[in-house]
Amino acid sequence: MAKVKSAFYCQNCGAHYSKWQGQCNSCKSWNTIAEELIQTSKKGDWKSGSKQEKQRISKPLKISEIDTTKNPRLDSKDSEVNRVLGGGIVPGSLILLGGEPGIGKSTLMLQISLKLPFKTLYVSGEESQKQIKLRAQRISPDSNHCYVLTETNTQLIFSQIESLKPDIVVIDSIQTLQSDFLEASAGSISQIKQTTSELMKFAKETSTPVILIGHITKDGTIAGPKILEHMVDVVLQFEGDRNHIFRILRSHKNRFGSTHEIGIYEMLGDGLRQVQNPSDVLISKKDKSLSGNAIAVTLEGMRPLLVEVQALVSTAVYGTPQRSTTGFNSKRLNMLLAVLEKRAGFRLGAKDVFLNITGGLRVDDPAIDLAVVAAILSSNNDSALIKNYCFAGEVGLSGEIRPVQRLEQRIMEAEKLGFDAIFISKQNKLSSKAKKIQIILLSKIEDLIEHL
Repeated sequence: MAKVKSAFYCQNCGAHYSKWQGQCNSCKSWNTIAEELIQTSKKGDWKSGSKQEKQRISKPLKISEIDTTKNPRLDSKDSEVNRVLGGGIVPGSLILLGGEPGIGKSTLMLQISLKLPFKTLYVSGEESQKQIKLRAQRISPDSNHCYVLTETNTQLIFSQIESLKPDIVVIDSIQTLQSDFLEASAGSISQIKQTTSELMKFAKETSTPVILIGHITKDGTIAGPKILEHMVDVVLQFEGDRNHIFRILRSHKNRFGSTHEIGIYEMLGDGLRQVQNPSDVLISKKDKSLSGNAIAVTLEGMRPLLVEVQALVSTAVYGTPQRSTTGFNSKRLNMLLAVLEKRAGFRLGAKDVFLNITGGLRVDDPAIDLAVVAAILSSNNDSALIKNYCFAGEVGLSGEIRPVQRLEQRIMEAEKLGFDAIFISKQNKLSSKAKKIQIILLSKIEDLIEHL
């Protein structure tokens, strides 16, 4: 009989220690180190819970001999998920979906499971079958391909998988699973590593895609060791504010596609609705023009988006000016304010500046700089911008307007939504094709002030 061994792990970051101590040297958090059993007398892998254990020997193959045509991507029947994954679900892939509590992770996965035309096993360790049925009735009244299992023991789950032979497996959530080969409690660092390892071996050996739902910590990172994100093929983050109806599916890691794509959903009573034209939804419809509002043409992956930038400039009451942003980098706002003060002569150092990107979006595209500057100047002078003007340009430290990538796509999106003019950099190269929208070329920030 093998000797039972134990070790000490930080429950916050997963750092390993030979003995207990009060503070973790890695993440500096207190009272997070706990003892966990790392070896028991039992050994095995995912096949141990199956009825039949097949002997499998891997052989090296020439890269030219490997055939990829036999396993095409699976269509998830959700265009937003397909876009983020790069065209569909890859057979044998391990996908991790993280997000805040109540944001809609389980709803999204159940919705996909009900829509799929092939056999799907939805394993839940958090809800009963009746609870899942009540939620499923709101999303899709009838589905003959989705099977629901409430179980947390991985060996029992693999036993059911062996008899059912599903085409895709959804686990809700990885933190609730527990393996017989480890005596640690569910959700501990060692259990998460063990259960994920078993699911990864199962996915690769049977070419069955497995989707894991993961909890997140108070810092916004996925709970468990960082190695969890290295083990899986795809890491998706489901973002959004529970006070807003929009949810964003963003890819942080993707071995089979781009990490710049996003999917946008609208949370409704009957589930999540795909937003096919997000620009039209994100821009508020106002009868009267208001100061401090500007429209930016940004890009998320291959998808152009028009978002509304709101700014408020007011006199600092408490002496020290405030700089507050929502959905925009606060350091970049400070840089733009310094450029306006140094290059354009606006005295904003003694004023409060508040900036907001509407719809709960977070934008990192530098092409939004021009719209931010326009919104700040509009609020500072308390005069509204001309309606149906939009902006796409990066602002440099010397006040020059720098070119942005894929401008033609941005112009086409602005044309489609009926905008009259777009402000861009003079350095951008445009095709000779005639455009319905007026294009205003700027070389420096002073040109923008003259036009506005």
